[in-house]
Formats: sequence, structure tokens, C-alpha cells
Amino acid sequence: MAVGTDESGWEVDPDDEWGVAVITTVGRQLKLRREAAGMRAGDFGVAVGYGEDLVYKVEGGKRIPRQEYLDRADEVLDAGGLISAAWEDVKKVRYPKKVRELGKLEAKAVEIGLYECNIIAGLLQTPEHARTLIEAAQPPYSPDDVDRMVAARLARQSVYERDPAPSMHFVLEEAPLRRQVGGTMVWRQQLERLLEVGRLHNVTLQVMPTNADAHPGLDGRIELLKFPDGTAVGRSDGAFNGRPITDPKHLRIVELRYGTIRAQALSPRESFAFIETLLGET
Repeated sequence: MAVGTDESGWEVDPDDEWGVAVITTVGRQLKLRREAAGMRAGDFGVAVGYGEDLVYKVEGGKRIPRQEYLDRADEVLDAGGLISAAWEDVKKVRYPKKVRELGKLEAKAVEIGLYECNIIAGLLQTPEHARTLIEAAQPPYSPDDVDRMVAARLARQSVYERDPAPSMHFVLEEAPLRRQVGGTMVWRQQLERLLEVGRLHNVTLQVMPTNADAHPGLDGRIELLKFPDGTAVGRSDGAFNGRPITDPKHLRIVELRYGTIRAQALSPRESFAFIETLLGET
């Protein structure tokens, strides 16, 4: 990366207390080591290949450094791996707080059920599809924020690598599948990704056709996460103000809604055939 750039990190969310504490501590350690080595911020920036402004932001706890920044700083300051090791803490807070919390829940769940009304679920999105959706926001996000949000969304997909794998159920509306987000090539890659994930032994993928009767998901997204100890968390945009709920009585309502949606959607085999038909139309 050229000297003077300011793209090797993300802004720290001031409301994320834990994230602020971690990044502030890492930044302070970087500053102490740089000063102990007798290097000015500008000289250090030249040595690591980044701008002086970024150096001040990282050291001041205002910027979340990426792994390559820490690795390069470790080399320049001859830290013997101690600075690089800070990545273990940094990587835990590099994504927005809400995404981290969701990712933690998904990482613990033994069963994940999700219905999406207007988009393809984030756990199913390709990097290109995710980036196009995030870049379409108004007002637009900064390039760094877009990178951060795409990375966070893709990081959640590590759930597929878990062993034992959770049971995962997805119901997607037909309309988002037909929307050629990002152009024909990106759209085709997204449909192929759906087929790829749908073939996993622990995944069930269903499509809700546009000509289906009214169903409980028309109010928006529904999700259910169930855990090994028998507890669960649910959320429905059309109930309980869209807030996560754990009360058994409320969970039964969310489960009833989700079960009804699954019953009205195309079967997994019919859904596969439907997606393959869409791919054949171009």
C-alpha cells in the first residue's frame, strides 16, 4: 500500500465500550513501543507503509487496525511477535457490536431458522452481492465502512464450518431471487451459491413463490435460534416490536409463524428446480 493512504482500519464505534477499551489499549501499546524506539509518527508511517494521520488515529484508539498493519508494525519495531499477537484481541472487536452479538448467537445455535422477505439472507450472500446491497444504502457508507460491513457479514458464514454443524433452514421470497443485484454475472453467482449451500447435508432451502397466498411473513423477517441447553431466541418484524424474545409463550408464536411459512413455501426439491430454472433463463 502506498505511503500516505488512510485505509488500513475502521472507525471505532463510540458506543461499543468493550471495542473502545481494546483498541485504546492496543493503540497505547503501539505508541509506547514507537516512542521507545525513538521513531516519530511520520517516520514510523513511512516505515510501515501507511500515512502519518492513520498512525495517530490507531495510537489514539480512534481507528481499528487491520492485521497487516499490526504485522508490519511488529517487524518495524522488532517486537518479536508481541504486536502481531494483539490481533487476537483486535479481531474480536473489528466488526460492529450488533453483528458480533448476532455472530456469537449463531455460533452457539444448534438450529437456525430464517425467513427473509425482501433480500437474500446474509448467511447466503456472496461477497459481490453483499457489497452491492451495502453500497446501495442512502446516505451512502464510506468505502471503509462498506469494507467493514461486507467483512462482518461474510465472517458470520463461518457457521458452515462448525463441527458438529447446526441444522439450518432458510425460506426466501421469489422476488429477491429475480432481482439482478450487481448485474447478470453477480446475480448468477448468487443463485449458484444458493444451490451450493442448499446441497449441504445440514441445510434446507425453500422458496416462497410470489403467487402464494398471504402468509405470516409478509410483515418482514423472522428468525429462530435454538441452543444446546434447550433455550431459544426468536425475532419477528411483525411482532413484539421486532425485538429479540426468549419468553416461551412468545417463542411459540414465532415458531408458529415460521412453521406456517415453511409449510406454504415450495419444498426443497421444488425450490432447487425453481432456482435452476431462473439460471436457465439467461
